[in-house]
Amino acid sequence: MTKKLPEDLVREEVLAMAAYHVADAAGMVKLDAMENPYPLPQALRREIAELVAGAAVNRYPNPQAPELKARLREVMAIPAAFDILVGNGSDEIIQILIQTLARPGAVVLAPDPTFVMYRIYALVNRMRYVEVPLAADFTLDCARMLDAIEEHRPALTFIAYPNNPTGNLYPEADVLRILQAAPGVVVLDEAYHAFAKKSFMRRLAEFPNLVVMRTLSKVGMAGLRMGYAAGSPAWISEFDKVRPPYNVNVLTQLVAEKLLLHADVLEQQAAEICAGRERLKAALERLPGVTVFASDANFLLVRVPDSGKIFAGMKERGVLVKNLHGSHPLLAQCLRITAGAAEENAQCLDTLRQSL
Repeated sequence: MTKKLPEDLVREEVLAMAAYHVADAAGMVKLDAMENPYPLPQALRREIAELVAGAAVNRYPNPQAPELKARLREVMAIPAAFDILVGNGSDEIIQILIQTLARPGAVVLAPDPTFVMYRIYALVNRMRYVEVPLAADFTLDCARMLDAIEEHRPALTFIAYPNNPTGNLYPEADVLRILQAAPGVVVLDEAYHAFAKKSFMRRLAEFPNLVVMRTLSKVGMAGLRMGYAAGSPAWISEFDKVRPPYNVNVLTQLVAEKLLLHADVLEQQAAEICAGRERLKAALERLPGVTVFASDANFLLVRVPDSGKIFAGMKERGVLVKNLHGSHPLLAQCLRITAGAAEENAQCLDTLRQSL
């Protein structure tokens, strides 16, 4: 009997996809993934070590994570009337939301370019994905968004706030118009809220179709993989049906709760990252042929004369950034650079200058 090959059985849309690529960063100054560059204070690391040592890793975690949710509600000012969905990073939250709403013919809508996982999960779940192009300067074309909402009646609309990979916040008035016009769920992806200091969390009561989604990855917990979403109990209860059992492990629940008790440490680090971002931006703007776009996140989008040459030159000199050229027409010759610690930013600037 002839055995089937992958191309005989795998769905066409999956065959046409490429896997999400994560570059090997061993031995590099890693400025490609929007991570917090600062280690935790030694005393706090000792507390975590003791906590982990006593963890019941032989038992399944509590699937509802009540202690972690209570801490999130307190620290992140989640209104009491709204429920919380926790996930293995915000990536899993995105996947859960899309799977829940993936009726035949249903539409996911988002500005473009934006976070690539919206599109990937929509296609994997056979939802139609509608992209609304940003303007050339990466600002939101609100009129075009509203026209697309009227035409396609999306079940799910994603707005990254600030946007990735561009770093900019859209005007609050435009987001409000989208919330008012959208017939389905609107997800405000606030992955970078610690740096932007702007949020729609307190406006949940105004919009029954609003879900605010966040991750703890950007504030120093990338290795834990912890995401969450807040929304009305009616929506969260439906999303929770699709959540895999025991999706947030024991160690993540314990350590994330502990770190949230020390939110002041995370806030101080976020402030240092923002200050470093602005110093790096000012220095980059002085380089010939380099355009730096405004950012409210922990990274900068930079257009350079030859992104391939400069990316390779920086990598050869030990600094890894993200080359976005070829991923979208608006991102031609663009690099995305995470704001690191002071010495990392200095090395980044030096290697970029040498690579021009």
